[in-house]
Amino acid sequence: MSTEILKIIMMVVVGLIVLIGIIYYILSKKMQKSEYKNIQKLQQGTKSGKFSSEVLYQRLYLTYRSIPFLKRYILKLRRKLEILNIDDEYATRRDSSKIITRALAILLPLVIVTIILTKSNFLLMFILLMFELFMVDILIEGSVDKKDDKLLVEQIDFFSEIRHAYHEFNMVEEAIYQVSQDDEKEISRQGEKIYEILISDDPETELEKYYDVAPNNFLKEFAGLSYLTKEFGDRKVDGASLYLKNIDNIAQEMQIEILKRDKLNYVFKSLSFISIAPVMLLEPLKNWAVSNFSFVKNWYYGKSGMIVQILILVITFVSYILVRKLKDNGSVNMSTKNTQNPWQDKVYKNKFCKKIIDMVLPKDGTKEYKKLKDLLKDAASPLKMEWIYVNRICIAIVTFVASLTVFSYLHKIAIDYEYTQPTTDYDLIGGMNSRQEAKAMELTRQDNIFLDMFRGDLDTTEKDIQKALERSKYYKESSEEEIEKAAKRIYEKLQVVNSEYLQWFEILLAFVFAMIGYMSQIWILMFQAKMRQLEMEDEVMQFQTIILMLMRIERVNVEIILEWLERYSNIFKSQITRCVNNYEAGAWEALEELKNEISYMPLIRIVESMQAAVEKIPIRDAFDELDSEREYYRDKRKESNERLISRKGMIGKVIGFAPMVCLFVGYLIVPLVFIGLTSMSSTMGSMSSSTF
Repeated sequence: MSTEILKIIMMVVVGLIVLIGIIYYILSKKMQKSEYKNIQKLQQGTKSGKFSSEVLYQRLYLTYRSIPFLKRYILKLRRKLEILNIDDEYATRRDSSKIITRALAILLPLVIVTIILTKSNFLLMFILLMFELFMVDILIEGSVDKKDDKLLVEQIDFFSEIRHAYHEFNMVEEAIYQVSQDDEKEISRQGEKIYEILISDDPETELEKYYDVAPNNFLKEFAGLSYLTKEFGDRKVDGASLYLKNIDNIAQEMQIEILKRDKLNYVFKSLSFISIAPVMLLEPLKNWAVSNFSFVKNWYYGKSGMIVQILILVITFVSYILVRKLKDNGSVNMSTKNTQNPWQDKVYKNKFCKKIIDMVLPKDGTKEYKKLKDLLKDAASPLKMEWIYVNRICIAIVTFVASLTVFSYLHKIAIDYEYTQPTTDYDLIGGMNSRQEAKAMELTRQDNIFLDMFRGDLDTTEKDIQKALERSKYYKESSEEEIEKAAKRIYEKLQVVNSEYLQWFEILLAFVFAMIGYMSQIWILMFQAKMRQLEMEDEVMQFQTIILMLMRIERVNVEIILEWLERYSNIFKSQITRCVNNYEAGAWEALEELKNEISYMPLIRIVESMQAAVEKIPIRDAFDELDSEREYYRDKRKESNERLISRKGMIGKVIGFAPMVCLFVGYLIVPLVFIGLTSMSSTMGSMSSSTF
């Protein structure tokens, strides 16, 4: 380890100690403020004299809220946790602070290592630091997913205890209240909320509110069934309670979902990090290749190496986005986006920006408008049409400016390399010793004098350079052949230096890249819609389970079933919502329109059974096959989940490992092989010509 790196590490350690001291000082000052005093008052009589991590996280939460950069993340995180920690501000603050602290504990060392490794390449340093911000998102969302999965596992035990309590009290609300008294479990808060809904003056309205904030569909189903049972009463089916049978059905659905999530988490466990890892290896890989194979130095430190480096960074970024979109387990992450006040809305409200966006925004009623609106529904995107176009225009502008900046930077790299590379008159397959390198650098410094003399003069000829060399002190005693050779070398360098400027085709390429950026938002939505189609079968099987639970409850009709399907639908939500809205005008016609709008045959059969239940036969008879073939459908759903996980895993591995393959093949193997063979063939050619 060099002395310079040791100095940097020591400076970093000292900086961290100073930073910790500043944070401690700020915390001690802020403890005197009203917010901290309120926390201390709440803890009086309960706190012990020992160190309390709970109190620390509450204090850190207030500190994070006061830091501009962290404030955005802490607010984004708490919006998700508010759903899991329903009506519990203390737990929401504690969990938000805990997750952010863990993320910072991982991020800060990575930032320090990145700065040390890439201190000579500011572009790569900037891009790596941006990617590390994405890693914060991975850690935050992964932490929320863990809490969501934990809640789902707790629901299994919760429902099991509900069975015993219901046998004891024979009242839905009393059973829920009794089981929800365990304060240590997070599911208890959800149970208490459902109990409050059931005993409220207007349970229907409160239930609709709960549907909007429930962490998962299974709690929605449980809350809805509990309300229906409380209102319409329970009944015996085959000698058993219908309410308890329906709870068993929900529990079985949860077990299938838990297995599905566990397998998806296993398959995607490291793919997000694998897709990002190549950007961390670019600089170490380049240093290793140059130190062991000096003939590739020109390529790695020149324009070609930088172009391949940028391509790998772009591929990595795209792979990271697609892997994140591919792994969607239906947790609370998707349900919080509508509650945000996005920057797109603020941009669109600006009068000048609104005029520009409205110029490209498709008009309502046009084919393009309908096509994009359907795409947003298919992709289950919470973004509005206007926000999509704000994104598209902003991405296009940023891509155009970034492309021109990169092209200018590449020209600068090519020019700087001509001024700084060691100049040799022969090919080096091996490395240079210190004496050879010093001599080569001295020759470079001499050439730079003449490059500066003729730089920018496009009419310069080789003869002009030769005359300048003859007059210089460096070539007074040189032969005519040596001067001609030096003039030719300097002229070749001058051609490179004078040709490295922003050209028309690069501006055209910047426009092309801007158009690609403009279309990228649509392509991501199309990818998301395609991935959701893989889950079409799973959603219809959920519909079958819901119908199976509702079909034997008294006073349940087709309209109630449709409302339940709309509540739990995702892929077919827009079509079912339209059917519910049109139901009052004509039940058969609304169902017929729904049937015409969908093409998935299992759902069409469900709609046909609903049509039969509307006019001809009772609901129980219309869906009798669901009850008789329940085991078959359950096994089929398990097998469908296996296929879904297999397909997602295969696509995810291809996308996730693409940057790593590009790194080793395009950035290491191909340059070594191609440049090595080229150098060897030129060296052999020189040896052959000198022999003859």
